[in-house]
Amino acid sequence: MFVASFATETNTFAPLPVDRAAFERAFYARPGEHPDTPTLCSAPLIAARRRAARDGFTLIEGTCTFAEPAGLVSRQAFESIRDEILGQLRAALPVDVALFGLHGAMVADGYDDCEGDLLARAREVVGPKVVVGCEHDLHCHLTPKRVAACDLVVLFKEFPHTDFLARAEDLVDLALRTVKGEIRPVIGLYDCRTLGGGFMTNRPEGRAFVDRIQAMEGNDGILSISVGHGFSAGDVPEVGTKVLVIADGDRKKAEALAEKLGREVLLFQRAAAPPHYKPDEAVAFALGQPGRPIVFGDRWDSPGGGVPGDSTIMIETLLKHPDIPSAIGVTWDPIAVELCRAAGVGGNLWLRIGGKAMPVSGPPLDAHVVVKALSPDLVIPFEQSRVSMGAAAAVAIGDVDIVLGSKRSQTFSPPAFSDMGIDLSRKKIVVVKSSNHFSAAFSKVAASIHYLDSGGPFPYDPLRVTYRKVRRPIAPLDAVMGCA
Repeated sequence: MFVASFATETNTFAPLPVDRAAFERAFYARPGEHPDTPTLCSAPLIAARRRAARDGFTLIEGTCTFAEPAGLVSRQAFESIRDEILGQLRAALPVDVALFGLHGAMVADGYDDCEGDLLARAREVVGPKVVVGCEHDLHCHLTPKRVAACDLVVLFKEFPHTDFLARAEDLVDLALRTVKGEIRPVIGLYDCRTLGGGFMTNRPEGRAFVDRIQAMEGNDGILSISVGHGFSAGDVPEVGTKVLVIADGDRKKAEALAEKLGREVLLFQRAAAPPHYKPDEAVAFALGQPGRPIVFGDRWDSPGGGVPGDSTIMIETLLKHPDIPSAIGVTWDPIAVELCRAAGVGGNLWLRIGGKAMPVSGPPLDAHVVVKALSPDLVIPFEQSRVSMGAAAAVAIGDVDIVLGSKRSQTFSPPAFSDMGIDLSRKKIVVVKSSNHFSAAFSKVAASIHYLDSGGPFPYDPLRVTYRKVRRPIAPLDAVMGCA
């Protein structure tokens, strides 16, 4: 079995180019160098390692790398890493299985379907009889090209993504069962013809749906069911929500179930979305809620969506209420971090915060701050993984605490604050720069969890951005029968 991983999530509207160095800075493990814990998109390697240790098959490890979500990947970066992995695959031949950990929403200069290109080339290398499979984030573009190249495609089911290792274990198990002749997987794919939808599995509607499809797996010849929510910040032809079903030898059954479930998703996905509060509304709402902290996800300024994460809009809103104990983070601002490091803990300085990368991030905030804490490398947990926010600083403006980081990443868990000396239990409002992945860990300390609509810069409303490549018709850009 050969396993490699190559991943990023591309926001084609973001002005943050991704070169090869971006992959090497974020995470780059040569064959045999991957740590024992998985990253979000390299879990197939860890699952295969553990299974190989148990079952005794030969595992050949390829390169595993990812870049933080951002803008377009350079042609040189994509082609060089792609060819590196394909060269390793050729050197490994003959193999029985080739598996790949791929986010599923990478876009490069000249390549709208990076994963499809890699998988199609991998299929050419190994031939038609080898089992080829991949794991995707559910915020992916499920293109026919990549599905045609694969015997197996397995997506995360959970949003927040708490199951990336469990789904990787499913992928490895299905691949081994296929090689042994126990199953004959065939894929059915249904295009819901909608973008900007999706659902959260920490909400009742999404939870019930995912529990139900998981109960179907392993019964009546159904091997795996995946819902690709899509990634509406990717202007590519195959953007949108899709349902993929793998059945044992019965393609018509797979296609029929994929369509049935896809139509169900259309009926509830928009209705299942939680309320999103405007900044001033969020403060008023929090003051009316019992307990503390009231935690809000700043979804549209989450680096996990490929945007900078340096919006000042919610910071300015909190500063209108200096009497309310609050905290916000992690705001990306490496320049501000360096200035705080120079000032030292306890230092007082005028500091310009955020608002550096995009106009919709808001203007830079100039304020007199006190440096409360510094970290040479703020590392926080995300399920089985560990994520570096880089050198970090916590500053206070009155009773508003702001965590600043030098690396762009979502704020996945409370140590982003607590490791910087911020006691969340005494904060009434906590704002987290994350789409929804924060909710699993923060639910353990929050009185309640809610979501912000701070106005951008992520394309939170597909009707407010210009798509040039999307296949039409597609809802909500067009009237599409059956779309909610």
